[in-house]
Amino acid sequence: MTRRRRPTLDDVAGAVGVSRATVSNAYNRPDQLSARLRDEVLRVAAELGYPGPDPTARSLATSRTGAVAVLLDTSLSMAFSDPALYLTLDALTRVIDPRGHALLLLPGGEHGGPPADRVLTAQADIAIVYSLPDGAPSLDAVRTRGLPLVVIDQPLLPGTARVGCADRRGAALAARHLLDLGHRRFGIFAACSHLRPGGGGLSVAEAAAAPFHDVRERLGGYLDELGSCEVVVEEAAGLSAESAMAGAFALLGASPRPTAVLCMSDQLALAVLAAARELGISVPGELSVAGFDDSPPASWSSPPLTTVRQDLAAKGRIAGELALGLLDDGAAPVKVPAPVEVPVSLVVRGSTGPA
Repeated sequence: MTRRRRPTLDDVAGAVGVSRATVSNAYNRPDQLSARLRDEVLRVAAELGYPGPDPTARSLATSRTGAVAVLLDTSLSMAFSDPALYLTLDALTRVIDPRGHALLLLPGGEHGGPPADRVLTAQADIAIVYSLPDGAPSLDAVRTRGLPLVVIDQPLLPGTARVGCADRRGAALAARHLLDLGHRRFGIFAACSHLRPGGGGLSVAEAAAAPFHDVRERLGGYLDELGSCEVVVEEAAGLSAESAMAGAFALLGASPRPTAVLCMSDQLALAVLAAARELGISVPGELSVAGFDDSPPASWSSPPLTTVRQDLAAKGRIAGELALGLLDDGAAPVKVPAPVEVPVSLVVRGSTGPA
């Protein structure tokens, strides 16, 4: 049986009676053709069974893949289930999608961030790092490839476009609020930094050595305000509320029990609220809980969560704009914009009350 020859760009050009360049423009530069001519080219191509230019060949010719790689410190499932991450990525895609860019999510590995070999082989034009630890091997892979780089939150890399928030100020606002309510015994629920396999209790010095910039800054903001107050620190086993439950029970089982818990994310705070309900501890009657992020679940939790608000959508939008700006520079000398810091504010709801 003779296999039918696959139609080519030349076949389409001959059938329409135009040049090869015109057919190519119909796919790659539609603004160069009238709408009528482009529709005619695509109609004839469909009739002939021509699928369009080969994407691999096109990327080799243009040195562009049309993809933006996002390097995560979490699993892919967390990208769709963690409210803070989801809101940021959603805003990012709303900026890059109209420009025809795809989003390539690279999940985190054993050492924080995607494995270096995955970054080295990723078909992408630019890398956006989302909250990686200091010294993640994937960062070396980005440098090796010479990819433009945008950082959301962390790490802090000199000469790199970055957007983050005022972590230390936000944490200080939450701590001051609880101090003003009369609290003097505090628990600090730290985000997972892999300092303890499976999470666990930390000394203040250990927590201050966390490989994540935001953990260090938020801890510093709390301690700036708390002074000589009694403080116990617990590291969460993971970033989700479910994975943080063991740490929440450990905090509430401390003796003496904290009267207030400062949580480095809303997800951790939701775990503390759930643990308190299970233990029969009244919030805010016996325990006050404050989060960080102001993700949507914070406003509909029971009780509604007092938290530090950061504009998660703005972070994603700004990261997208920074990425497009670096891509548009092309071969021109790269002008790295100054770091952008979104403001923070304290949103007081029903989870905090007098000691």
